[in-house]
Amino acid sequence: MQVKISKTQVDRMTAGQILADKEVKGFVARKLDSGAVTYGYRYRDKMTGKQRWLGLGLHGNITADKARDLAKKAAGEVANKQDPVAEIEEARAEAKREKAAAVNTVNSVIDAFIKRHASNLRSADQIEHAFDAYVRKPLGAKSIYDVKRSEIVTMLDGVEDEAGPVMADRVLAHVRKAFNWQAARDDEFKSPIVRGMARTKPKERARKRALTDEEIRDVWKALESAEVPVCYPRYVKSLLVTATRRNESSEMNSAEIDGDLWTIPGARYKTKLDHVVPLTDQAKALIGAKPEGFKGNSWFVFSTTEGKRPFSGFSKAKKDLDAEIAKIRKADKRDAMPRWTLHDLRRTARSLMSRAKVPADHAERVLGHVIGGVRETYDRYEYLDEKRDALEKLAGLIELILKPRADNVVQFAEAAK
Repeated sequence: MQVKISKTQVDRMTAGQILADKEVKGFVARKLDSGAVTYGYRYRDKMTGKQRWLGLGLHGNITADKARDLAKKAAGEVANKQDPVAEIEEARAEAKREKAAAVNTVNSVIDAFIKRHASNLRSADQIEHAFDAYVRKPLGAKSIYDVKRSEIVTMLDGVEDEAGPVMADRVLAHVRKAFNWQAARDDEFKSPIVRGMARTKPKERARKRALTDEEIRDVWKALESAEVPVCYPRYVKSLLVTATRRNESSEMNSAEIDGDLWTIPGARYKTKLDHVVPLTDQAKALIGAKPEGFKGNSWFVFSTTEGKRPFSGFSKAKKDLDAEIAKIRKADKRDAMPRWTLHDLRRTARSLMSRAKVPADHAERVLGHVIGGVRETYDRYEYLDEKRDALEKLAGLIELILKPRADNVVQFAEAAK
């Protein structure tokens, strides 16, 4: 029914009735079953041909004349090949994006990623350190929707300059996972990370660094004088004498030790299987006694909280240790020690076992590596004597390295029998 829409006409409407205005084509009033009357403008988008409905307001909140004026304005926009509904939708989407941008900063995404995902990983502390050391300062305050590829590249340049290309790639991997995690739950976010940002090739990232005898002596000497937590020297030495990984040793708990056997539970071991490490006298000397005043039944062996929590201040302690090594070598007028990591001690232990004539299979079992061809049924105590012998020979060689003598060759020959 075409009439001039007015308050009088609207007040006479019945539920479900629609009035079309005779002055402005497309301007209508519609009475809903609820009794409310809504004004609107109907038109076809000239680009797509789709029919559109532009709500103009509810009767009572807006007058019929005011609604007609809005309909005229919309008709003029449509005549100019504009789409009023699309413009409103885009404005709303932009407002939504702006609101999300204010909340979803890189820092907030990192925090959520760590809490909901990374905290469950064995490498959680390494991931968090990478974010804290290299990502938060340059990008943390930015909205994730505004992070550009060039900014990622600039950040990685800084990491490479400070810590090398391998670390840059590790940071890239952590950021990529965090951004992909966010993209999976955010319709508006698209990660700016693309292929080609890595600084090394996979084969180049595989480290082969093993410390020389001189470097081992430097590390041991620096541990005696470096300003590091009391547990740190024992902890670092344990990495070499037990050939374990960083977190495996740092999280050593007294409950895992039975006599001269340390069983690393599969829940925190890379292979997901229990791994038994025979403890040499050298290793047992590093474990120490129950912390004074500790009331529990089990405690963390390497701890700055009297056994309550495992040691975790890796970054600062390592920097202090490196500074002490540099000081020692400078005093001796020697070149600076090449960059090394705590994991290099595990690789060094493997190298030393080869020097001590430990059979390759036995040395690999000490490291917890899977040996091809072994039976599928796993026995945690399998090859225990062989592993004990390998670690005893490793301990003997370490002693000879730390206390070099002219008759080292003879001494080692006897120890290796």
